[in-house]
Amino acid sequence: MSEIEVRAAGQDDLEALLALYAELTDGTPSAAAGDHEISNAALQRVLAQPDRHLLVAVLDGRVTGTADLAIVPNITHRGTPWGIVENVVVTGAARRRGVARALFVEIERIARATGCHKVGLLSGNARVEAHSFYRSVGYEPVCEGFKLYLDR
Repeated sequence: MSEIEVRAAGQDDLEALLALYAELTDGTPSAAAGDHEISNAALQRVLAQPDRHLLVAVLDGRVTGTADLAIVPNITHRGTPWGIVENVVVTGAARRRGVARALFVEIERIARATGCHKVGLLSGNARVEAHSFYRSVGYEPVCEGFKLYLDR
């Protein structure tokens, strides 16, 4: 079995990230990435944030997965921060090969190292397979999530 490397994303990963996000958004126009110039500028801003950890997983020399972890300062819980995970995707050809699990091992490592008291994520109701995976790595469905989309 091939080894999976999880590392911080860099500007050179833009094309791979755009391909992964295209799979994640599955043709939903409002969720799609912006054009190349907009996406490039957005990636620069993301990478400049010290409490943001945009991760990529590399398998067989190719970026095959990504997850975005933001560490959020907090006043409650004795001032300990919390983490939120977004935009988790593994390319179809690399699923069930440990890519997502490797990403979540790194997410947990970063969250513990930065003193987080919890890590959360939201996942669409229809993503049953993803929910099964999240449970397998220790995440529990403890609340109901709500969103207000401002671009619709």
